[in-house]
Amino acid sequence: MVPHIPSDEALTWSKSSYSGGNTTECLEVASLALGVAVRDSKRAAGPRLTFGATAWEQFIEVVRDQASAIPVSRRTS
Repeated sequence: MVPHIPSDEALTWSKSSYSGGNTTECLEVASLALGVAVRDSKRAAGPRLTFGATAWEQFIEVVRDQASAIPVSRRTS
C-alpha cells in the first residue's frame, strides 16, 4: 500500500546527518503513518516519492550493506 502524503504543515522533514550544511545533493525524509515520504531538498515544493514501511526498511538495509563494502579510505565525509 502506498502511504498518503498529508500537507506540508503536517510533516516534519529531516535531512541526513551526512548531508553537511550546504550540499546540493540531499534528500529529505518525512515519517508517515504507513511509511515515509522523500523529496529533493533543493525542490521542497517539488514532487515526492512515498514508500511503505517494509519497502523503506529494505532500501535502508541494502544501502547500509553497500556502504559497509566501501573501504574506509574511499568514503567521503
